Amino acid sequence: MAKVYLIICLALTLTANCFKSGASAGAVESRNEPADVAAQTQQNRDSETSPAPAYPAAYQPESYLPLLEGKKLGLVVNQTSMVGTTHLVDTLLALGMDVHRIFAPEHGFRGEADAGATITDGVDNRTGLVIRSLYGRNKKPSEADLADLDLIVFDIQDVGVRFYTYISTLHYVMEAAAEVGKPVVILDRPNPNGHYVDGPIRKPGFESFVGLDPIPVVHGLTVGEYGRMVNGEGWLGNGLKCDLTVVPCRDYTHESVYELPVPPSPNLPNQRSIYLYPSLCFFEGTALSVGRGTNRQFQVYGHPRLSGPDTFTPRPGPGAADPKLNGETCRGHDLSDRPAEEFRKYQLDLAPLLATHRELTGKGVEFFSRAEFFDLLAGTDALRKQIEAGKTEAEIRQEWVGELAAYRTMREKYLLYP
Repeated sequence: MAKVYLIICLALTLTANCFKSGASAGAVESRNEPADVAAQTQQNRDSETSPAPAYPAAYQPESYLPLLEGKKLGLVVNQTSMVGTTHLVDTLLALGMDVHRIFAPEHGFRGEADAGATITDGVDNRTGLVIRSLYGRNKKPSEADLADLDLIVFDIQDVGVRFYTYISTLHYVMEAAAEVGKPVVILDRPNPNGHYVDGPIRKPGFESFVGLDPIPVVHGLTVGEYGRMVNGEGWLGNGLKCDLTVVPCRDYTHESVYELPVPPSPNLPNQRSIYLYPSLCFFEGTALSVGRGTNRQFQVYGHPRLSGPDTFTPRPGPGAADPKLNGETCRGHDLSDRPAEEFRKYQLDLAPLLATHRELTGKGVEFFSRAEFFDLLAGTDALRKQIEAGKTEAEIRQEWVGELAAYRTMREKYLLYP
């Protein structure tokens, strides 16, 4: 009785504080119930963004607690897995759920590690729960990790970009669960870049943890929709299908403006950086810095030999133990004083990439200092070769038209939101 009372109180509190729009929560969607909704494509460019707030599935305990009751749970979570101001782990423990194990993605359970830094196994000091790393020696749960679990819950905020690795973690979690017959529940969250689709499709031969599946750079899916696509397109391999249930967001559409309440990783500190990330991350495969080691990560770009009105100097700090161009004064462009909404666009911005390539190669700088990594980010070597050949942005984009049209058609089958 006490547990039931606590559940009712939590549901009522969340409803009173969060769900003031009056719309009802969506039904739980499973892999057997594809949503019959229209694709959100770039034809929506002229439509108004939704003024209503959108809420993650985790804020709707009445929609998922019945799925978790009496189950031994493994949670794939990080610092973004919040229910209001309380972490999902603490929320479920307070409700008497049997949380058995935590799985931590890139950046760790608390979201403090550098990009690419190895995450080790450990124990959460607050709860005493065992933490298994999914970004260390293994990026996929082992059979032993899942053997004593009844259900895996995935609740991580994504930013809608193929090379942001949380969706690769989801892919491997689904694959591991399918191999041992364990169900997965995704508590869906809004995609802040869910209003558009753009960029090259990942090609065969360029599979990596920054691009496991053949989707474009900006995929236009929530994590839940992506999981449905992975299942529906057979990307788990060997005929595997994950027993997948998606608990949808509330009051979300692909045109919703969703401001993240918690930074999703150390180097995406604010909304501006999240909007700029899809375009500026290509610089990670070049000689330029994107501000790691400053407080303007993914809001500046520059190089010691680049011309430009602004300067910055990368130095070691949280989330950047040894940043690129450490201690060197970089000249370039600072976008951090411009409104975030200015960068909420409907396509990638290749202009900075093309302009800096022309200038630095003209000065004898090896622009593609990490050419192989650049190709993995792009999902193809075609983009690098086009830039090297002096192609214009329009010429580059023309190569994407057919494959993006096919992707948008395929994407329609898996959408949960208009």
